[in-house]
Amino acid sequence: MPFSTSSGARIYWKLEGAEDKPALVLLNSIGTDMSLWDGAVPALTGAFRLLRIDTRGHGASDAPDSDYTLPMLADDVVAVMDAAGIDRAAVAGVSLGGMVAMELALAHPERVSALALICTSATMDKTIWRDRVTQVRAGGTATIADAAMQRFLSPAFAAGQPAVAASIRRNLLAMAGQGYAGAGCAIRDMELIGRIGGISCPALIVTGERDVSTPFVGHGDNLLAAIPGARHEPLDCAHLAPVEAPAALAGMLRAFLAPATDTADAAEALFEAGLKNRRRVLGDAHVDRSLAGRTPFNAEFQAMITRIAWQEIWSRPGLDDRTRRLLVLAITASLGRWEEFRLHVRAGLTRGGFTRDDLKEVLMQTAIYAGVPAGNTAFAEAAAVMKEIEAAG
Repeated sequence: MPFSTSSGARIYWKLEGAEDKPALVLLNSIGTDMSLWDGAVPALTGAFRLLRIDTRGHGASDAPDSDYTLPMLADDVVAVMDAAGIDRAAVAGVSLGGMVAMELALAHPERVSALALICTSATMDKTIWRDRVTQVRAGGTATIADAAMQRFLSPAFAAGQPAVAASIRRNLLAMAGQGYAGAGCAIRDMELIGRIGGISCPALIVTGERDVSTPFVGHGDNLLAAIPGARHEPLDCAHLAPVEAPAALAGMLRAFLAPATDTADAAEALFEAGLKNRRRVLGDAHVDRSLAGRTPFNAEFQAMITRIAWQEIWSRPGLDDRTRRLLVLAITASLGRWEEFRLHVRAGLTRGGFTRDDLKEVLMQTAIYAGVPAGNTAFAEAAAVMKEIEAAG
């Protein structure tokens, strides 16, 4: 495991991607770790060499029991960049990570080529953060977990992706209280708003339309007004944009930070991300057969549906996989798309996507709203697939 020592603390980091790609440093929010970026990484590795860092007090990094400062956290990033052999990089940070990124650009402008400031701010309510630090130091992160989760994720996302929400909550509860409190001190004591006019590199401000912690009004608008030449892009998400909108965020970063990237290269990255989803839902055997069947005539079509259907649509946060699968069954049965219907029946039953009882209820509902003939055929087609699955053992 790669660690670098900075101001007496070990900082954990991970380097991914080809050496010939431009470097992009990814920084996490308070209360999360580098896994915050997992959903966006597949769409970024084609364009960048990614350096992810567990902020001091978070993840596998040390959590000294002290007050951290933004200059200290920025120095941690410099130490890691040195250890990774990266002289200069674009830096993308969420929340606290964005604050660290701004401090880094001010204190070490020669190390930062561009900034992506995501769901972050240059000024926060000191009283709120003073009280939060006191609360966590007295009782740990469990004392603020409920309130933090309400800010982290939108209600719709948390309801549609309960496993993801539960994972983020578990990580927060497992976090050392002194680490969260120390990082909270950096937010409490930051002095950025009067200085960020000195940022000289290109900057992208990304705000979440459902973010109640650092919305555009009062936070993003201050950054946009103060940082020379800054651009703004809104996202349909709450505070943890890389979790709720990973594909859209990755697209924004690629467009802003690597505008010279060949369009074909960007499309290939989205294709690979979509292919990963396609394999997860349908299985390797089916996908391998589809890929083997590509011809010069249909290859562009296959690439298009992989990028759009399997990356942009199947990776959207609003529905879980089970709901998507059942919707596909209802729609394909209603439209008589029996080849696609059989494919998704087989994939869902063999890959644990839904049960036979789930399938039966969907087909009963389909018979009422799409007509008895459609329901009758759907039951027959599903029964044939189930018989084939049983025969295969």
